[in-house]
Amino acid sequence: MTRSETRLAFGDFVEGRVFELGDVTIDREEMLAFARRFDPQPFHVDPVAAKDNPVLGGLCASGWFTASLWMRAWVDGVLSRTDSLGSPGGGECTWPAPVFPGDVLAARAEILGSRVSRSKPWLGLVDVLATMHRGEDCVFRFRFTALIRVGS
Repeated sequence: MTRSETRLAFGDFVEGRVFELGDVTIDREEMLAFARRFDPQPFHVDPVAAKDNPVLGGLCASGWFTASLWMRAWVDGVLSRTDSLGSPGGGECTWPAPVFPGDVLAARAEILGSRVSRSKPWLGLVDVLATMHRGEDCVFRFRFTALIRVGS
């Protein structure tokens, strides 16, 4: 079994562990298709309007597009190798810098802590910090809890 195929158990999610989930290149057409369907604000779908935006400075990705790219990397790199039971959600979802077509983003997940549910001993709760960086610049940050079956 290769590293990417190795199963992960609840006990593998220890505080401080970092999963480097790989790089994602922002495809302009994919970015625009997402924005047209889910977040059709002018700076996500109209290059002229985006150019006039003094905050963003050009056509940029919806933050939800960026989040979905991170989620795909998380599923491919981690959840596909474990007994995931979903997530009750999280907080602190931020997009500190805009994302532009052609950007290469590095996705990673840092385990902040884990614990077994007191009422459901088969249920593990894993606190995760999800991030994406363009070079040194953080462009996505989300803290959430993953649910992982204990004992599988």
